[in-house]
Amino acid sequence: MVSTATRPVSRPLNFRVVLGLPIAVAVMLVLLELTTLDMDLARLFYDPVDGFIGRHSFFLEDILHDRAKQVVIAFSVLSILGFICTFFLTWLKPFKRELGCLVLSLALATSFVTPMKAVTAVQCPWSLKEFGGKQTYSELLSPRPATDKPGRCWPGGHAAAGFTLFALFFVLRDRRPRLARQAFIFAFTLGTLFSVSRMMQGAHFFSHNVWTAVFCWLICLGCYYYILYRPAVKADRVTEAHPVSA
Repeated sequence: MVSTATRPVSRPLNFRVVLGLPIAVAVMLVLLELTTLDMDLARLFYDPVDGFIGRHSFFLEDILHDRAKQVVIAFSVLSILGFICTFFLTWLKPFKRELGCLVLSLALATSFVTPMKAVTAVQCPWSLKEFGGKQTYSELLSPRPATDKPGRCWPGGHAAAGFTLFALFFVLRDRRPRLARQAFIFAFTLGTLFSVSRMMQGAHFFSHNVWTAVFCWLICLGCYYYILYRPAVKADRVTEAHPVSA
């Protein structure tokens, strides 16, 4: 087992930011259900004649969806192999916890999507009557209209493939803070790119993807907190070596 001496003391976590901000975003997303913002944004990418502008795009579907997802999967496989190697390669052993945290974060931040899709049964924009489909729209927290084809569109699966890389930020934040910030920007940018591309195809509403980002962040934060977070311990002001004499 790796000694804790090989791990740096963690930089303090500002829970008002790392936990409070995503919770605030989640509250705003619930309130968003009272507006038509999702529909309004979806209409920006919809043409009544040709449908969603990106529905049949080779770049969006084959490159930015299929190939990009394969790259993220390959990265996840390499992370698993790296973690396994920490049990056999001496030079990797000091990073066992980091790689273990990375693997767990990637696994949880992607595996939660499919079960939640099945439970919530939210329809995709392209399936709705407003966009040439046959299904009836319903808000996230509303009962689903009866249908023989339940939706599978909440949260956003492809967005999760990008936002799951928030794990890199947490894994790097104590050893390489600057690189961690770059990893955060990369994960946020990639997740946003994946999100917009699927919105252009009619696969998801705006809120679907933002919910995904919130879930991925909280999952990665939780894994970091319980596996890697090691706050500094304040020194005891009382020196036991020099007790006060009676």
